[in-house]
Amino acid sequence: MKALIGLENGTVLAGTSFTGAGEAVGEIVFNTSMSGYQEVLTDPSYTGQLVTMTYPLIGNYGVNEEDAESLAIHPRAFIVREYQDFPSNFRSTGTLGNYLEKSNILGIEGVDTRMLTRLIRNTGAMKAIISTEDLDPDSLVQRAKEWPGLVGRDMVARVSCEKSYGWTDNGIQHTTGFLDPDASEFKVVAFDFGIKFNQLRILKNRGCTVLVVPATTSAEDVLALNPDGIFLSNGPGDPAGVEGVIENIQKLLGKKPIFGICLGHQMLGLAYGGSTYKLKFGHRGGNQPVKDLLTGKVEITSQNHGFCVDPEKLPADVEMTHINLNDNSLEGMRHTKHPAFSVQYHPEYAPGPHDSEYLFDRFIDMMRQQ
Repeated sequence: MKALIGLENGTVLAGTSFTGAGEAVGEIVFNTSMSGYQEVLTDPSYTGQLVTMTYPLIGNYGVNEEDAESLAIHPRAFIVREYQDFPSNFRSTGTLGNYLEKSNILGIEGVDTRMLTRLIRNTGAMKAIISTEDLDPDSLVQRAKEWPGLVGRDMVARVSCEKSYGWTDNGIQHTTGFLDPDASEFKVVAFDFGIKFNQLRILKNRGCTVLVVPATTSAEDVLALNPDGIFLSNGPGDPAGVEGVIENIQKLLGKKPIFGICLGHQMLGLAYGGSTYKLKFGHRGGNQPVKDLLTGKVEITSQNHGFCVDPEKLPADVEMTHINLNDNSLEGMRHTKHPAFSVQYHPEYAPGPHDSEYLFDRFIDMMRQQ
């Protein structure tokens, strides 16, 4: 089924839908991961976006229940060069096409993804629309321009949990308090800005009982739980557009050890009194080089973000700990007076390399020292 992609700069690309008819509007971005497409699709940080995979063959190992990083698919559309409808893998339980269809997500193939990626790199992430129904190029471009975009919008409200829950070996269990708090060494409250399951698995495997709470949970309610540490998760969109969170983080600073990643890192930067800005085309993929300024080591990281903390606007009592070696943007920071640190990337490596898992150990050590 023919599909057209209309971009706000006037570019129109043709492709074919492998998931049936439909339309999707959002911010078009690209991901450079060679594998891990199911983890990409179930990452809440992609809410409101149309994801282009730069690797040319997608779908070849199918999908399965174990690789999902949340309970839903979050991008509004998935764009690939070539889709493989006959997967070959012993773990596969279904095809990517059927997986997308069940969630009414558009899958588009036959697109010149190399050209599209270069266009996004040169022009920046753009508003775009994909349609199998409206095949008028001028109409699509105009409709893409009219979409409000992601800047200033609260996308976290769309993905955060409505009720708190604990994480067990069998997955989610709704609860208002910690499950078996005496069975683990540490109790951690995790703010759900768009959390991924592997973050919870890693914390649990390190002796933590984790309670996941909605994004707008008050600082008073968190402290009443008497946790040993606080985790600020990843999430979608513009951190400056998220409502009802910054003030709570400010109230928690100095009270308990805090570890933030991705959007949680950006929210922590705003809580410090800093500011954020939108990157031209963002960092998305499993091959971003980052230097740890504390050790001098370079790690290859998994990333997915379009906004960044401005290092020039951070207060004097916050120091940089990591930088991106591609563009020297801020990738990590820590507070020199309070037990709080954060990184811009995804140390839970789902998908991506395992180089950064040590950051969870730093968080454990910080809780142990309190």
